[in-house]
Amino acid sequence: MKSKNLIITAIISLMICQPARAADGFSLIKFANPLDFGNDTPVNTTVDIPKKVTLTHNDVHNQYVIALDRFMQSNVKSSYADFKVLLETMSPSDTAYILISEKLAYIGFFTLSDYAMTKAADKDLTDVMAADIKHYYFPSKKLSPEDEIYLGELYSNINYNAQSREATEELLKNTNLMASSDYANYIAALGYFRSNNLTEAEIYINNAISMNPQNLNYKRLKAEILAQNKQGGEALKIVDFIKSQNLASSEFVRKINSLEMYVNYLTQKNEINKKYYLGYYYYYENEPVKAIRTLQSAITTKKKYNKEVFALLSRVYFDNHDFEKALDMATKANKLDGGNCLALSVLGDLSFKNADYKSALKYYKHAESKDKNGFTNAEKVALTYQKLGDNKKAGELYARILKATSSSYMSYYHIGLFDKNKELSYLKKAVAVNPYFIDGWIDLARCEIERQNFKTARQYLAVANYIDENNFRYYYYQGLLSKHQGNINDAVYNFKKSLILNPDFTPAKEELSI
Repeated sequence: MKSKNLIITAIISLMICQPARAADGFSLIKFANPLDFGNDTPVNTTVDIPKKVTLTHNDVHNQYVIALDRFMQSNVKSSYADFKVLLETMSPSDTAYILISEKLAYIGFFTLSDYAMTKAADKDLTDVMAADIKHYYFPSKKLSPEDEIYLGELYSNINYNAQSREATEELLKNTNLMASSDYANYIAALGYFRSNNLTEAEIYINNAISMNPQNLNYKRLKAEILAQNKQGGEALKIVDFIKSQNLASSEFVRKINSLEMYVNYLTQKNEINKKYYLGYYYYYENEPVKAIRTLQSAITTKKKYNKEVFALLSRVYFDNHDFEKALDMATKANKLDGGNCLALSVLGDLSFKNADYKSALKYYKHAESKDKNGFTNAEKVALTYQKLGDNKKAGELYARILKATSSSYMSYYHIGLFDKNKELSYLKKAVAVNPYFIDGWIDLARCEIERQNFKTARQYLAVANYIDENNFRYYYYQGLLSKHQGNINDAVYNFKKSLILNPDFTPAKEELSI
C-alpha cells in the first residue's frame, strides 16, 4: 500500500493483517505476513524514536514496524514499550486511534488498546468500533501490563515461532494466572490447538468461556476447534450465536462472515463444496486472486454445484472491476438458478453501473426477496429509487433498514443527506460503522467547510485521501478548503485535478468559470 505524507495514512496503512486460520491438510491456507505492506521500501529497524516530540511520518512508520516485528520475535516487553511511545507521540487522529486499538487488542495488549480508545477526542467517530473491540476481545478481569507482556510472549511463540507445545507447558505451570485469568486459559487453548491436541484445547477454551461468557473471540476459537474435530454442527451453532450478537462495525461483520465460511469449509465432505466455501473465505479475507483460483477449480460437470460457484465468481469479478467476466458468471448462474440472490445482485450492479436504473431495480427487488440474512439488497433498492427520483420511498426504506440493524452505514449516510437536522450526526455514524466509507468522510468535510471548521475538514479529507487518492470529490472539496483559506493557486490546482478525474463534474467547472 502506497504511503502518503499524512500521519493518519502511516498508521492506517500499517494495519496488521489477520493470520488465516491454519487448516491441517490444506496447503493453500497459510499465515499472512503482518509485515507485508505491499511495497518494497526497506525498514530502518535501528531508528531512534523521539520521546518528547510529535513523531514525523517516517518515525511513525518505523515505530509501528519495529514494535510489531519485536512482538513477532517474542521481544514483547520492548514491543509493548514501543507501542506505548507510538500512542503518546503520534499526531492525534481519532480514526487512527481506534484502528490501532483493534490491532493491539488482537495481540493481547488490552491496556494499550483501551488507552488508544481514550485518546480519541470525538467518541461519535469511535464508539461503534470501541464497543465491538471490547465485546469481541477484552478479558473479564483486567490484566496488569506485566501479565499482558508475559502472555504476549507465549502468544508470540505459539503463533509466530512454532513453539506452541513449549509455551503451553510453561503457561500451565503458572497456576495462579490460570486460576484467575480467562485470557490465560484462552492462550492455553490456542497453544493446544496449534499443537493439534484438540481434546485439551477444548477443555481450556471451555474454561475461558465459563470465566467470560461474553467474549466472542473465545467462542470463535471454540468453533474452530470443534470444526477441526469433525463436530461441524456444534461449530456452526457457535457461529450462529456470534452472528446473533449484532456487532455493528463493518470490520467485525467481515471477521464473522470469514469465520462462518472457514468453519463451513472445514466441515464439508464434498470436495466441490469445500472449495466453494474456501473461495468465499478468501473473498472475505480480501484475497481475490486466491478466491478466483479456488472457485475456478470448483467448476464441475455437475450443474447443481456450479450455480453457487458462478454466482460467487461474479461477485469477486465485479468487486475487482472485471465487469465482462462478472456479467458472464452472473448470467450463467442465473440460467442455472433464476432465483440466485448473489447473481441477481451482481446483475443489478451491472445495470446500475450502466445507468439502466429500471433494470437494476428489477434485479435488486428480486434479490431482496431472496435475501433472508442481510440488508445489502434493500439498500440497493433504496439507492436505485433515489436515482429514479423517488426520494420519499428511498428515505422510507433506509429508515426501515435502520430499525432492523445498526450496521447499515449506507442508510445512516443517505438519511443524513436527506435531513439537515441529522446530517452531521448520521454522517459520523456512517463512518463509525465503516471507517473506509469515503463518501461519508468527504461529506463530513463538506459539513465542516460550511461551518467554517477548516481544521476539522482538513482532517476528514486526509482520511478520504488515504482511502482513494483519485476521488474527484476529494479534490473538489480540497479546492474549496484552499479557497476559503485564501490559497488560490492550491484551489485552482485541486479544481483542475477534480475535472481531470471527472470532466463532467459541474461544481468544479463552475469554480473555474468553465
